[in-house]
Amino acid sequence: MGFSEAQEELVLRSWKAMKPDSESIALKFFLRIFEIAPAAKPMFPFLRDAGEDAPLESHPKLKAHALTVFVMACESATQLRKTGDVKVREATLRRLGATHVRAGVADAHFEVVKTALLDTIEGAVPEMWTPEMKAAWEEAYDQLAAAIKEEMKFAAAA
Repeated sequence: MGFSEAQEELVLRSWKAMKPDSESIALKFFLRIFEIAPAAKPMFPFLRDAGEDAPLESHPKLKAHALTVFVMACESATQLRKTGDVKVREATLRRLGATHVRAGVADAHFEVVKTALLDTIEGAVPEMWTPEMKAAWEEAYDQLAAAIKEEMKFAAAA
């Protein structure tokens, strides 16, 4: 399925509204991931030595990682229709594939991230959130996840 002009407009409008507060929203996104799937924490090497009592909200490496991932996902989504596919630098996509393979990421993990992303965006722009906006972000995320999974196949075979 292609990414329609209407979907693009919904994604662009919501990203524009979220962008000024993207650091805070990105952290909420990752906290939501860990709320849904606490067992995912060890998949992030920089969290392994954080200690059980250390609050994730103030972990500097988590904040930086969350912002990078959230902005990449949102920026990729805003370019889908114009470019026809996921636009992340090829080297970045290869690195993402290899990193996800090393971490043991499986399809179920992509679904957790998708749920967390949708929940986070809905919470960030509740006045804009509609079934159509949800569908637009789902399509954008599904295309990004498919591109990463494709790179994971190459990385696993290497």
